[in-house]
Amino acid sequence: MVSVVQNVAIDCADPYELARFWSNVTGRPLHPEDGPGDPEAQVLLAEGPVLHFNQVPEGKTVKNRLHLCLRPETSREQEVERLIGHGATFVADHRNPDGSGWAILADPEGNEFCVLRSESDRAAMNT
Repeated sequence: MVSVVQNVAIDCADPYELARFWSNVTGRPLHPEDGPGDPEAQVLLAEGPVLHFNQVPEGKTVKNRLHLCLRPETSREQEVERLIGHGATFVADHRNPDGSGWAILADPEGNEFCVLRSESDRAAMNT
């Protein structure tokens, strides 16, 4: 017997707005029954678990112990700029001169996530 991961739960102050941000990040829709002011909202990913946003009274105060790592379809640099345009903030740079590494960003409520190299970025390094 095993368990299946149903969702990744993210505590936040405004579930609908944060789910809208992550919907823009992933290009995936919100659950059709979610709306502004709801205490929960979900982003329906194409594969794997749902991103589930829960309203909680307290704000984020420390570094995430669990975070999402994104592999973009475009270059890592283009994706970092796109996500900043959607409301992410730049947290830390772990990119290396040889093109390896990642960038750490935070969503509008301060939850950190990583932007990894794209497949094309990785292929360019191996040529």
